[in-house]
Formats: sequence, C-alpha cells, structure tokens
Amino acid sequence: MKEVAVLYGGISAEREVSLATGGQVIEALRDAGFDVRPIEVGPDLTTLITALTPAPDVVFNALHGRFGEDGSIQGVLDWLGIPYTHSGVRASAIAMDKQAAKALFVAAGLPVAKGRVMPVAELLDADPMPLPYVIKPVNEGSSVGVEIMRHGGNRRAEIAAGWRFGTEALVEEYVPGRELTVGVLGDRALTVTDITPADGFYDYEAKYADGGSVHALPAKVHPTIFAQAMEIALRAHQALGCRGATRADMRYDDTAGEPGRLVLLEVNTQPGLTQTSLLPEQAAYLGMSFPALCAWMVANAACRV
Repeated sequence: MKEVAVLYGGISAEREVSLATGGQVIEALRDAGFDVRPIEVGPDLTTLITALTPAPDVVFNALHGRFGEDGSIQGVLDWLGIPYTHSGVRASAIAMDKQAAKALFVAAGLPVAKGRVMPVAELLDADPMPLPYVIKPVNEGSSVGVEIMRHGGNRRAEIAAGWRFGTEALVEEYVPGRELTVGVLGDRALTVTDITPADGFYDYEAKYADGGSVHALPAKVHPTIFAQAMEIALRAHQALGCRGATRADMRYDDTAGEPGRLVLLEVNTQPGLTQTSLLPEQAAYLGMSFPALCAWMVANAACRV
C-alpha cells in the first residue's frame, strides 16, 4: 500500500482553509485505499522534516498561501527527493507573484487587466488610476487583502496606512461583470463555473463561508466565451509550467452585451479542496468523485520538475 503524507495547516494567512482542505483530503485518500500520514505544519521546519522521516512514497501538498504554494515547501521536498502533488518550484513561485505571472500571460497572448505594481505609500496621496480600481497584495491568495476602490469611497488612505502585505501593492483596473473559473487537470480543462457572491464581491468570506456564494456549472454564458474560458485556463496552466491540478480565475465583462470579454485574473496552483471548493465540484460534475480526484493527484505527483 502506498503511503501518502498530507501536509496541511501551515503558517500563512490561509491556514484555516488549509486545515479544512487537509481534513477532507486525509479522509478521501483513506477511502481511496492509501496509507495516510497526516502532518499538521507549523513554523518549525526541523519538526516538519522529522515528520517526513522516513520518507513517504508521496506528499500530498494541502497547504495554501505563502510558504505552501509559493515554491518554498516545493523546494524542501525537491531537496528531500520526495514526489509531491501539484506544481513544482518555478511554476508555484511565478503563479504566486501576480506581477510575474501577468508578464508570462501577456507573453502568451492571454488577456489580463491593466495595472501596475506600486509603492503602497503612493496610495496615501492620490488615486493611481481612474475609479473604480482594485488594490491587491502581490503575493497572497484566496482574495486575502483585496480591496475595490469605487466612486464615492474614501478608504484609499486608510487602506494604505493599514497595509500589512509588504511595501508594494498591485493596482489594477476594475473589470465589471461576472466571476468565472475553470479547473485544469493535467492537459484537460474541466468546465466553466459562474460564481455569484452573496454580497457582490468574491472575497475570502464568499469563497469559504457556507452560503458565501452560488456556483452555477456549467456556466450559462455565450458559447464563444465558454470555449475561450476553457482555452485560456489551459494555456495559462501551460504558460506557467504547471503540473497536476490548477484553477484559473477570470472576470467576464458582459455589461455591454454578448459575447463580451474575458480577463484572466490569476492561476491558483493549489486549488481549495473544501466542501465549498470549486475544483472538486467541477470534477464531480464530470463524474470524478472526490477520492478519485485526490487519487489522481497522487498518481500525478512528481519531484524536481
């Protein structure tokens, strides 16, 4: 029986999400017939390495956020020579750096939002672009720290003064319309989900709270847009050099009528695997159970790639 160590928890702002993901993955892998070694990850790297000794056959990386999906833990596992799920060091690091990922997407001819990385201090004095626009941390996931600046709002200076995500921020145009997402497994885009947040903004709470959002799949969008979303997700996965499972998040601006336009926001190299998560939902729609999805990820684990 193959032994799989599941890493979950971690030290990022997404620790609670990772704990939820890890709990469900552990149960699913046991249902799939694997010998599972749960490892709750904390701040001590020596403790983690000790927990990985002797080495398991595979590590299932159920960590989210910094140090879990930014190439850090991937580098440790490469050093130890242990195959692990999801993307390798390079793809993970680039995908987590929103500006670096955008540069690759542009080079690949994929549609992205207009914007730039700028010192947060500059936001104290004036709007850097016409309203509305979005302020994002450069290296966070799950919409942590994302703020929308709208007409009539006066929170820009307050947000800048309280910014806790480094000295820089990514400022982008606000793209109106709908939130779409597409999961990718290997060389296959799954389907398109249309997400309707309960409060109008697909933030951290909308992603993970019960009732935070409504998912419609397959999305009822113009056929041209559906096909484009599938193609963009797969091409973005390939442009970053990802492996295993990813999820591409997009905005669909249909406010001026169909077919409208798509804008790629980001690729998540460690898609959530909780009860409200999108990738398992898409896999289930296509007939793949959650244990089968987790088993597929284990089967496609690799090292030093």
